[in-house]
Amino acid sequence: MPRARRRMRRRRVARAAVGTAVVAGTAGAVHHYQDQKYADQDYAEQQQYEEQDAPPPEQYAAPAPEEDLTAKLQELAQLHESGALTDEEFAAAKAKLLSG
Repeated sequence: MPRARRRMRRRRVARAAVGTAVVAGTAGAVHHYQDQKYADQDYAEQQQYEEQDAPPPEQYAAPAPEEDLTAKLQELAQLHESGALTDEEFAAAKAKLLSG
């Protein structure tokens, strides 16, 4: 095969390889751009969802301290021991206190 034909063949192969590389690089860049775009959209949707469903700030506050359960039970026991409460009344008050 003459030299001129070999050179032409090499040039065609080189052009095809360069063209393929350009197409592959462009496809990779587009894919990356789309991934980033969709990630940004997901983030924006998540932020919007969290803002809509966020409870008011006062719901984050700690509940007001209640009387100590032990102190209440001791008070009931003293009332029962003193005779101010019957066994049934003590049991009902204790159950109510412990249930909540």
